[in-house]
Parts: sequence; structure tokens; C-alpha cells
Amino acid sequence: MSHTNQQDWDPRAESVLDDQIAAYDEMRDRCPVAFSDYLQWSLFRHEDVMRVLNDHDTFSNAASRHLSVPNAMDPPEHTHFRQLIEPYFGADAMREFAPECRAIAEAVVGRLPSDGEVEAMSEMGQDFALEIQCAFMGWPTRLHEPLRDWVKRQQAATLAGDREALGGLALEFDGVIREQLASRRAMEGAAPDDVTVRIMRETVEGRPLSDEEIVSILRNWTVGELGTISASIGILMNYLALNPELQARLRVEPSLLTAAIDEILRLDAPLMSNRRITTCPVEVGGRHLAAGERLTILWGSANRDEAVFGNPDEVKLDCDPKDNLLYGAGIHVCPGAPLARMELQFFMEALLEATVELAPIPGRPAIRALYPAGGYSEVPLKVRVSK
Repeated sequence: MSHTNQQDWDPRAESVLDDQIAAYDEMRDRCPVAFSDYLQWSLFRHEDVMRVLNDHDTFSNAASRHLSVPNAMDPPEHTHFRQLIEPYFGADAMREFAPECRAIAEAVVGRLPSDGEVEAMSEMGQDFALEIQCAFMGWPTRLHEPLRDWVKRQQAATLAGDREALGGLALEFDGVIREQLASRRAMEGAAPDDVTVRIMRETVEGRPLSDEEIVSILRNWTVGELGTISASIGILMNYLALNPELQARLRVEPSLLTAAIDEILRLDAPLMSNRRITTCPVEVGGRHLAAGERLTILWGSANRDEAVFGNPDEVKLDCDPKDNLLYGAGIHVCPGAPLARMELQFFMEALLEATVELAPIPGRPAIRALYPAGGYSEVPLKVRVSK
């Protein structure tokens, strides 16, 4: 849809990209429903975001130009696929994967230098995300580095708004997945009983999944996991380094770790945004939107809304978790939340057990990531490991 609206802000301005969180805080106060050529309508307030999440008739998820199962679907189609994938993140599946998940977390943390410096994103966050996701899917370790490179190129193309590059990257990633499908089919009865094979055997409404649907499901799981888990690790490590009192408290009260992880990631979003599209004319926050308008939900702002959480920079371990949009809300709440929570819990447990101190390096602050990524691109830290 073409627009004649004046821009309320520029999401790619240097002042915004330097610190997205601070810029979103300012926009939430100044212009909570804002238009830009790049993101179209952006929603900054918790109230407006919740309205969109809970009204899928007016605000459709079918905002992707490509097949996206079930992320870019609405009921009843969404419901069928959601019921199919939820068991993969259910309690039984998590118990089955837990030993391997914990072992990978401990192995990655075990690479920390004995007494020195670590770049938490490239050496911890990205490594953990790549290793844990490939293990969950049953994919070979040789994919770690190609996937690391793909994520960087995909984020750069998204920031540039380069549709041609994004289309090529999507085809490239689909090729990676199709290779995994082909290798398992070639093995026939000898194929491993992994998550990828199980998805290949699924049916929906009495029919087998098409390859396009299988690829879309596995793509959504993997792309989302690689970016958000690595960002989460960087955010958590940096926050604890900058807040030694909380770090010390979690070392002696590990029962608080689960709440602390969700709260820290509420303050500093690992996933910046999601999209919706209007199905009819509607008013949001005093702005009139026509049918077919694209909206960007900014989690990095809504989850810091003073009207809901008070001081946006304060970690509150007793905060009501129902307001936290870390994993979304409504019918499209992240199905992989149980897996993500387990991964982050095991990693942080291993990190606090293996170290006695995380500290910032004077003169070398963490460098903020650029949209669409959340968190940081670099997190240099000093680390002292347990003897």
C-alpha cells in the first residue's frame, strides 16, 4: 500500500540505531503510534500492543510475503498447525532434551578463559545458540559456521530493506533445510528419530505436510532461535556484569534465576519486533489506519512501558509475569518459550557455577546491535572462573 503520511520518525536514523531501547523510550512518550516509510505503523505502548495481540480478526498475522507456518497464519488454519507443533515444546519433549541441553550449556561455558577477557556474543551467545539449535533439530555440527554467517547477512539485508537480498537469503536457508530432508529420506528406515524426521512424518487435517510447510516450520524455529538466544545471552551477561549486587545475589540465591532472566530480558529485548496487517479500517492510539496497513509491534518498547511496569530500568523480581511480553501473548504466544527458558536457565546456571565474577572492561562498553537485532553486537567482559 502506498502512503502519503508524513514520517513521525526514522527507525534507521543514527540516533535510533545507536541505542534502540533509549530511542523507543522517547518515542513511547512523544508519539506512541508512529509512522515511518521503513516500518509503517509502529506501536510503542503496552496497551496498544496488547489490543493488537488479542484482536486477530482486525490485526492479522498474515503479514509475510512468504509462507510462514504458523507464524503468519490466522485461525482456523493457524489452530491446526499450532496443535501440531506444540508437543515439540511440551513437558515430555523438554525432559527428553534436557540432559543434552545442559551438557551443551556446560561445554560452552567451559571454554571461558581461566582469568581473562571474553567477547560474550561471538564466544558465548552465538556459539551456544548454534550448538543448541542444531542439536535440538538433529542437524550436523558442520552447519554451525554457515548458519552464523547467514544470520549476519540476513540482519544486514533486513536493516537495508533489500528485498532482493532477503529473497535470495530465504532461498539459501530453504536449501539448507531441504538438504537435511533429502539426507533423511535417502536413509529411509535408518534415518535418526530426531525432531526433523518427526516433523517430516506429521499430518495436518488428515494429509501429510508438504515440503514447503515442513521447510517453513523448521525455518521459523531455527531463524528465531539463533537470533534471540544469542542476543539473550549477551544481554544477561552484560547486565550482570554491570550490576554486581544482583550478580552476587543470584550466586547465593539461584532460586531467583528464573525470574531474573525474564525480568532482565523484559528490560532489554532480545527480539525487537513482530508484524501485523490490518483487515479493516481501525483507530489505534488516536491514529486512523486503513485496511491493509502494516504494523510493527515493538516489544523493546511495550515491555518497558512505565504505565505498566513503573521505572523501565528497574529489575523487579516480584513483577507480575503476566504483563511480560518477552514471549508475546494471545494465540500467537511463542510456542518455543519452554525450550528457550530451559536453554537460558541451564546456560546461566552453568555460567554462575563456573565463575566467581563477571565485570565490564573499563573503556570498552558493550556495543548495541542494529535493527532488526536486539541486545548487543559485542559484549567485552572480564571473567574470573571458579578454582
